[in-house]
Amino acid sequence: MTNLNTLLVQLENHIPNIEKTNSKISNSTIGWQIDHCLMVINGVIGQLAKSNPADFKPKWGFYKWLIFTTGSIPRGKVRAPKVVTPVEIASAEDLKSKLEFTKNNLKQFNELQATSFFNHPIFGNLNVKQSEKFLAIHTQHHLKIIEDILK
Repeated sequence: MTNLNTLLVQLENHIPNIEKTNSKISNSTIGWQIDHCLMVINGVIGQLAKSNPADFKPKWGFYKWLIFTTGSIPRGKVRAPKVVTPVEIASAEDLKSKLEFTKNNLKQFNELQATSFFNHPIFGNLNVKQSEKFLAIHTQHHLKIIEDILK
């Protein structure tokens, strides 16, 4: 699995392009894609930290199995929940600040119990290891969108 810190560096490298868009790929700007990824990562880490590991109940699901096996999320099939949808257009400085916060936030993964969990709206409860894998898959999905916008 690609390291989340490496993926954050890739997101950071796209900050100079935050205003670019390509309506054939997405109606959102590159800045929106970056901001969304950071919101998701920080939101998941927050939920993992708040969860009660004793309440973890794993759930098997076809879509979870498919996405975790292929490491790929199909485009245009699901809309981002409102809680991780950027409302305002973030400036380059805002994104840099959010990126630093996220890098520091990632350090919490090492402190969490293995059965700390995040309740994903489609996949159900994801433990720490599954959450980290989901975040990598999700971030790679948006990095691919960013790359396609730039083509």
